Formats: sequence, C-alpha cells, structure tokens
Amino acid sequence: MFDIRRIQENVIYEAVKEEGNADIAHEVVYGYERSSQAEENPDWVKSAMHRLESKFDSGTIRKIRRNCQCGYGMDEKLALVKELMADASNIEEFANSEKAKAAGLFCKDGELFLQFGFCPCPMLTEVDKLETDTWCQCTTGYSKVLFEKAFACDADVELLKSIKMGDPVCLMKITLHNPVWR
Repeated sequence: MFDIRRIQENVIYEAVKEEGNADIAHEVVYGYERSSQAEENPDWVKSAMHRLESKFDSGTIRKIRRNCQCGYGMDEKLALVKELMADASNIEEFANSEKAKAAGLFCKDGELFLQFGFCPCPMLTEVDKLETDTWCQCTTGYSKVLFEKAFACDADVELLKSIKMGDPVCLMKITLHNPVWR
C-alpha cells in the first residue's frame, strides 16, 4: 500500500541524518518520545518542520528539504520537458508553446519560471496554511533534479511564492547553467 506519510518520514529522516545525525533525525521526524505518532498528517507536517527549524540554520534547512524531494511522477515530467526541448533552441522557445504554458512554464525577461495554480504536494492537501516555506522547499529539490536531468546542466531553483503560505500561486524561478539543447 502507498503510504505517503511513511515515505515522507523516511526521506526526511535520511536527509536530516546526512546533515546532522541519527538522533536529531529521529527527533525531527518522530518527535520527543515518538509523540508524532498520534498526530494527523497536517499537524505532523507543521510540528516536524518546527522541530527541523529549531535544530538547523536556514541554509541547512533548505538543503535538507531540497534533498527530501520524493520524485513522484518524475519520469512523466522528464518526458514532457524533453519533448518541449526537442522543438526549442533557447529558453524562450522552450517556454513559449501551449504545452509548456499548460504545464506552468513561462519565460520572462529571459528567465524561466514554473508556476502552479494548486499545491501539488499530497502531504499538504489537508493543511490550510503554513507559517514558513520550509516544507515547500522540497519542490525546489524536485525541480532541480528534473531540469538538471533534462538539460544536462546544473540548475538553481528558487521558491518565490507558495499557495500554502497564502500566495495565489506556487512560483519558482529556474536558472539553468549552460543547458544542452540538442
């Protein structure tokens, strides 16, 4: 059975352990004396991120959360990005098709953006609002992996807006460093 919570607990545990240690990872994911077991998903998301924020500085938190990207649907999204690339020789052409726009891609002043009119995270479906963007940083890791694979280059992804933080859309800026077009 597909257990999104268990998957998230495992990914967060491993990412925190990599930056800290197993004790800190256990505390962040499971709470003090495994107190998180009684929490419903929305409360667990908020309390786990609060525990994470109490243990690390903001740069390390972003790094940890970027390493928590789950990879859901990556193959399909990678196929779409590669399809869009096949008909383009630059970023403007890449983001200009109707298919690119339908996927939330657009180019403004030579820069690539990805926008969603809904929160794509299954863990946040029951979360009304987040106090910080810590949880949402995993989407920057997901997008980084996606665009680096597609363009065979390094990519930086910056989260600019988040629906769960009260913004009308989720918005990321994607900076590709020396992308391979063909």
